[in-house]
Amino acid sequence: MNRKSAVWLLVPAFMGVLVFTFFPLIEIAIPTFQNRNGFFLLYAQFLKSSYNWQVIGRTFLIAFVTVMIVLILGLPISLWIGRQKTAVRQVLNLLILFPMLTNAVVRNFAWIIILGHDGIINKFLLALHLIKSPLDILYTDAAIIIGSVYLFLPIMINSLVGSVAELNVEIEEAAAILGSNPWHTLFKVVIPQLAPGILTGCILVFAGSMTAYTTPQILGGNRHLVLSTLIYQQAMTLGNWKNASVIALILIIISAFSMWIMRRVSHHLDRRPSNA
Repeated sequence: MNRKSAVWLLVPAFMGVLVFTFFPLIEIAIPTFQNRNGFFLLYAQFLKSSYNWQVIGRTFLIAFVTVMIVLILGLPISLWIGRQKTAVRQVLNLLILFPMLTNAVVRNFAWIIILGHDGIINKFLLALHLIKSPLDILYTDAAIIIGSVYLFLPIMINSLVGSVAELNVEIEEAAAILGSNPWHTLFKVVIPQLAPGILTGCILVFAGSMTAYTTPQILGGNRHLVLSTLIYQQAMTLGNWKNASVIALILIIISAFSMWIMRRVSHHLDRRPSNA
């Protein structure tokens, strides 16, 4: 098959992406710029509100903290799973991904039972006399982060396991022979080799956390809005579809810019020799 024929085979997929991805975005964006008083008036009005900036900051903070916690938890688990025998690794991967077969709504309602005033955590702490009254965990930013970590941890582990399995163990052995301690080997030898897998996992988790609706809605409530729940409020409760479109586009821009920064950081950390 020559190169020209291969390019023509990509045309249906390209048209599918164009029609089902970019065309709806264009349809959403056009009404937000159709204003007699100014091209960017709706965006300026949205960004003038301090409350909206609080929502943007909360959304970004929750996504960032979720990525950091998931990475810290997922890296050692991935290193352990990735160095098991193939059969054992496949079984462990299946167990890690098994919770994802359950609907996210069901899993978040389970966290209501765990985090509520009469939940397992508060009952346990009260039984140990560590607290005098139940903690307000549910319907807080912390509850959203806990639910998001539980939701996206399997994705991070799955992204890293493949990279761990391809690690060159001889490099680690050489570092140990030359006197490198385990922590120095981890940060100077292992993590740079895992940079592509870490990048993939961070992008998937960050994008998912930024745009997640079910977890913030169920565990955060109406007092702790993020951009996704604010979009729903503007569109479905207030019927203001233009403002909802503005928020959606701002969310896309923030997510894309943040992922670009993560890609730049990952490129800096990747010490593997290039093919150039």
